[in-house]
Amino acid sequence: MALAAGVATMRFSVFRKNLRAFRDRWYRGWKKWLIDIALIVLVFIAVRAYQQQGVISGQAIPVNGQLLDQTVIDWQAYRGKPMLLHFWATWCPVCRLEEDSIQSIATDYPVLSIASWSDDTAEYMRQQSLDFPTLEDNNGSWAQRYGVKAVPTTFILNADGGIEFVESGFSSEWGLRLRLWWLRI
Repeated sequence: MALAAGVATMRFSVFRKNLRAFRDRWYRGWKKWLIDIALIVLVFIAVRAYQQQGVISGQAIPVNGQLLDQTVIDWQAYRGKPMLLHFWATWCPVCRLEEDSIQSIATDYPVLSIASWSDDTAEYMRQQSLDFPTLEDNNGSWAQRYGVKAVPTTFILNADGGIEFVESGFSSEWGLRLRLWWLRI
């Protein structure tokens, strides 16, 4: 009888030891997972902060020039309703992911896009069936005036031409639409 009790006690202690080892592994894994997520979030925030460092705020600089369709930009025509000012490039893969969203938003809101550091933007837009208003900025002078370091960068302006939101990197269509809608109400 004492032998059976000793075996049962030994089995229980082995079970308890295995349970503690599992708990410690899981807890250590959970903490590591949480630390990894926190580091990824911090890197993401740091990259976005760097990309938006030096971006202008306050009142938008009036953009002038000739669009790809040969019309002259009338900055005052954009006043009175929220608008999207979108900096992008033909060579940018993230910009390609966003172009359908920008095309769709342009049917409902005023959009002015600036293709910076791009060559043959008109041909690219024709091939992609894009027709939103676009100013070609081959040397990046408009991007420099706005403090844009990376494309895509999107400015969402209020009805008075003030910069309300700035997004660098990929932005979803619904995220952009929600911000424009918010400024409209």
